[in-house]
Amino acid sequence: MEDNAPNERPTIDDKPPTTIRRAGALVALEGGLGVIAAVVMVILGLRGDDQSIANSYGTGAWFAIIGGGVLVGGIALLKGRRWGRAIAVVAQLLLLPVAYALLTDSHQPLYGIPLIIAVIVVMVLLFMPASVRWLAHDYGDS
Repeated sequence: MEDNAPNERPTIDDKPPTTIRRAGALVALEGGLGVIAAVVMVILGLRGDDQSIANSYGTGAWFAIIGGGVLVGGIALLKGRRWGRAIAVVAQLLLLPVAYALLTDSHQPLYGIPLIIAVIVVMVLLFMPASVRWLAHDYGDS
């Protein structure tokens, strides 16, 4: 079989398309912001600014776990690891109601509008034809 045979499976380190890398950068940014929120919550708890120290630490731990996972998923996409796409899609689906709440009940459009735009952009990038073809190569469906 030739080296450039069309039915040959690509190597595990084949370069992801630009759509995946851009989505990965946005997802990594979302995860990074979650980790920063965790640090802020812990600092507020240590300073005693929060009404309940347990609440501050618990919320900080939650943001650290979720934000850290999303950050890892974004970095995985940047490195061309296909498993990061699942984390990215789930994170976007979980952020949709958050953005909606920011726009409606919380009356925080300065946070809600950029968040919903980011969610939509990431989802579009993850489901662009080039992204889907890249993912399909892992299963030999090229």
